[in-house]
Amino acid sequence: QVQLVESGGGLVQAGGSLSLSCAASGRTFSSYAMGWFRQAPGKEREIVAAITWSGGRTYYADSVKGRFIISRNNAKNTVYLQMNSLKPEDTAVYYCAARAGTYYYISSHEYPYWGQGTQVTVSS
Repeated sequence: QVQLVESGGGLVQAGGSLSLSCAASGRTFSSYAMGWFRQAPGKEREIVAAITWSGGRTYYADSVKGRFIISRNNAKNTVYLQMNSLKPEDTAVYYCAARAGTYYYISSHEYPYWGQGTQVTVSS
């Protein structure tokens, strides 16, 4: 089992940048694939980015491709989401999620472990 705690959210102007972190408990973090999801008011939770256990492969939603970067440091039990060129439509609560295994999935239903979420607000 793994516990996840996100940090780094906040308020930023359009065009700005934010960096999110997700710290995981447990000694087997490197055996988990990780994902970042977001949920805006009145909308369903959607995947933003995901990364394999080794960090060797990544996935990005089309809406963030070229602007966001997911990475992980298994020695620090942490996964990151660097968000650049932020837009008002990026406003949402951002969650990190974990699933045991090598590879990621893009469906939120495949992730049994979730953080509490961190608010990201992008003003126009």
